[in-house]
Amino acid sequence: VGVAVVVVVVVGVVGVAVVVVVVVVVAEVVAVDVVVVTVVAVVAVYVVLDVVVAVDVVVLVAVVVSVVVSVKVAVSVVVPVVVVLVVAVVMVAVAVVVVVVVAVVVVAVVVVAVVVVAVAVV
Repeated sequence: VGVAVVVVVVVGVVGVAVVVVVVVVVAEVVAVDVVVVTVVAVVAVYVVLDVVVAVDVVVLVAVVVSVVVSVKVAVSVVVPVVVVLVVAVVMVAVAVVVVVVVAVVVVAVVVVAVVVVAVAVV
């Protein structure tokens, strides 16, 4: 029974995830309200699962919740990592710019000094 429930939940999660992706794509293409299409899709998924696999409402809710939680966890993990990477890249870029600017200023100062000394000597 436990294995059957796990299989149903896994199939349900994958199914719901696929449906959600398809719904979002269709909604973008057809420019329909995503919420309406999603509700219809979830109801359709439930009806199919209920008829074909005889899945309980609790299992369906668990599947939907697990998908939502998975997405939220993914976002909460990915976003900070991306932000840190972006900040790191920006910091490195700023450091490179500062080094280049300092190098240019130093070279300019040396060139001016050499010119001044050369003029003074002549």
